[in-house]
Amino acid sequence: MLATGGGEPADVTTAGERSVSDLEVIQYRPDPGEYAWTFGGAAPVRRITTPAVLDLFTEDCFAGRVRSTADLVSKLNITGLNPQTGPFSIEGAEPGDTVAVHFVSIEPARDWAASTTVPLFGALTGTHLTALLNEPLEELMWIWQLDRAARTCRFTARKSDFTADLPMDPMHGTVGVAPAGGEVRSALVPDAFGGNMDTPEMRAGTTCYLGVNVEGALLSLGDGHARQGEGETCGVAVETAMNTTIIVDLIKGTPTPWPRLENDAYIMSAGSARPLEDAFRIAQHDMVTWVAELCGLDPLDAYQLVTQGPRSGPSRNEAIARAACSSRTTSSLPSSRVTGPGTYSVRCGPRDQYRPTQNPFTQATPLPRPSVDRYRSAGRARSKTARANTGPASSGAGTVLPGRPRSTAATAEMSARSTGRTCQPCGSARPTVTGPMSPLASPMRGP
Repeated sequence: MLATGGGEPADVTTAGERSVSDLEVIQYRPDPGEYAWTFGGAAPVRRITTPAVLDLFTEDCFAGRVRSTADLVSKLNITGLNPQTGPFSIEGAEPGDTVAVHFVSIEPARDWAASTTVPLFGALTGTHLTALLNEPLEELMWIWQLDRAARTCRFTARKSDFTADLPMDPMHGTVGVAPAGGEVRSALVPDAFGGNMDTPEMRAGTTCYLGVNVEGALLSLGDGHARQGEGETCGVAVETAMNTTIIVDLIKGTPTPWPRLENDAYIMSAGSARPLEDAFRIAQHDMVTWVAELCGLDPLDAYQLVTQGPRSGPSRNEAIARAACSSRTTSSLPSSRVTGPGTYSVRCGPRDQYRPTQNPFTQATPLPRPSVDRYRSAGRARSKTARANTGPASSGAGTVLPGRPRSTAATAEMSARSTGRTCQPCGSARPTVTGPMSPLASPMRGP
């Protein structure tokens, strides 16, 4: 079901600027039979011209079939998970371009959500690939109550009378485009096309950059979470349907090898592979390449900068554990945070050290889309030295990579500040790393 509409033009705009209210708004509420279950292989539900605003409904990962603690996935015979809203074919998108997805708002569509343990699934149990003699974990379903006014998610224990209210932090587990090479990939896996990255950073105020692999890109999203701890350890978050507004833009002639994220605090790069060391290398390589492009640095200078940036500190999980249970947990990766199955996401920031203005999509102001413009100009303005030193073997920013299998995941953080010096060609302040430092932990220590 589709509807289109437009808003009133902004009162004041300057030459070259556009207001969000000037853009076409496309509403799409899929019927039960209109969801896609894969990235690639599905016909587009709509052709859009960018920039465009999409006002979407996404169903939960169980396709709305779980309604009570008695609704176990095994008993319901649910054979498909993570229904996707879309795909949307983007006018003019072709391989070598980048789709920018700006998350404007993500709000639960219901006052409840569901989570579960699944036999042979999750970080702390055997799987069909990690074969163990002990029995699989018990299958249990939890129903979480969502208070959208108070912005809380209420956990109710199944085997005691314990309850705890956790902060609501809506995000999308899946967002992606069609894979390269004509592949059709399950909506349960992450890869270079995006997919099931399950990072809590995919929240309102974040921009996700995805490299285009096929004509039209074929963008889709789903798997809404009212909140998710770093790593989604048991494999399932606080799953619920979402009403989501995104702004989609197209960056011509600038490829993106792996999903990149940007918010008001950080720039991030996600790599997905098995084993975890390869996911780590992919994300680190992409971050080094990206920082080199943004700041006009030689790749070895960017390598040194990114290498020295990780910092240790309590994760969101630790803060929640202290609030709910008066206990403290410590991650086995002291300078990393798990972000979700399949991704090792390196965070480098603050963002405003790499470009001069804030993301307009997080504020109700007229916009010249500087985030997209900066991304485009950085991709084209790499220094001659950087071009010579990256070469074909390591030029990740210009390569559309083939699919890779799923992996475990972790996140490294990096903090930086301005020193008053400016870099060319962006004219923004060059960063230097500050704050507590620690060696980056071995990726083998992640779950």
